[in-house]
Amino acid sequence: MRILQFGKFYPPVLGGIEKVMQDLCDGLRQREIICDVLCSNSTNHYQEDTTPYGAKIYRTASLGKIASTSISPQMIIKLKELIDNYDIIHIHLPDPMATLALFLSNHKNKKIIIHWHSDIINQKFLLNFFLPLQSWILNRADKIIATSEKYILESPYLQRHKKKCVCIPIGIDFPTPTPLPTKQSNIILSVGRLVPLKGFEYLIKSALYLPKHFQIHIIGDGKPHYKLQLQTLINSLKLQDRVFLLGAKSQEKLKTFYQQANCFVLPSLQESYGIVLLEAMASGLPLVCTKLSPSGSDWINQDRRTGFVVPPKDPQAITQAILKIQEEYEGLSEKARNRFQSFFTKEKMIEITLSLYYSV
Repeated sequence: MRILQFGKFYPPVLGGIEKVMQDLCDGLRQREIICDVLCSNSTNHYQEDTTPYGAKIYRTASLGKIASTSISPQMIIKLKELIDNYDIIHIHLPDPMATLALFLSNHKNKKIIIHWHSDIINQKFLLNFFLPLQSWILNRADKIIATSEKYILESPYLQRHKKKCVCIPIGIDFPTPTPLPTKQSNIILSVGRLVPLKGFEYLIKSALYLPKHFQIHIIGDGKPHYKLQLQTLINSLKLQDRVFLLGAKSQEKLKTFYQQANCFVLPSLQESYGIVLLEAMASGLPLVCTKLSPSGSDWINQDRRTGFVVPPKDPQAITQAILKIQEEYEGLSEKARNRFQSFFTKEKMIEITLSLYYSV
């Protein structure tokens, strides 16, 4: 069995989809399954790499990005050249360029698996032009991987193909601390890129209603103007001694922040999954997230079991959830870590994906 994973970019380019591709590729190669990757380069030149586990990474030259899509005509040529060497094409979407390349290739006798990470939400005007191609690939696919049961039910595109869909949650390799955290900490933690869709201003405003001994630590970097907007809000509310924008942290340092926190809040206005929720759960932190659609974040975090789900844009609801967590802290903490270990480890993701390959 020979697998070609196919998507926009691959590490060292950072991103959730890129990390999933790398974890699957490495995990399959460690199990002696042939798995290689075709993707776009981040620059205008072609490059081939070999991973420590022997996978070939084919990076086609990019002319640049338009609407988050890498424009790489060479991808079409390279897929035509490579496709006969593989039995299964595992394509990670959304990626209009990769979809077009597959449409123009000799895919007739190949098994096609779509990994549906998210609907296209932000580029709605351009989506109108892509919809025929998107409909084609959904119809052509042998199986469609969704990252949560909830996304299958809520995505208007996946609902029409529910019989093909299988839920394979994204899993991560994240050490779980011993012992579990305790509610003695006064740090409310949030992690994410500083962009408006993360809704950090609503978490900041929640500090107005929290007891004064609580601090809010926000880790991440992003758009400078949004970071300035957040800091201006903190200053105007006179919360400089209670709310802190700490910038980006290395993965190693980030683990320490998780271990020192009381609970974790993800106040997003849009979130297809939420890998940071998994990191917090692995650390035994009770969660607060927002109720969104389509989204898997409030499927990862089970309301009143691993934490609380609140309406978006509601600082007082965030505060109430944080205070409720304190009342039943140990039970929520234990259930959060147990849910991570049951559903969201990297090993489980690899094993279920491998089973899916054999089934097709």
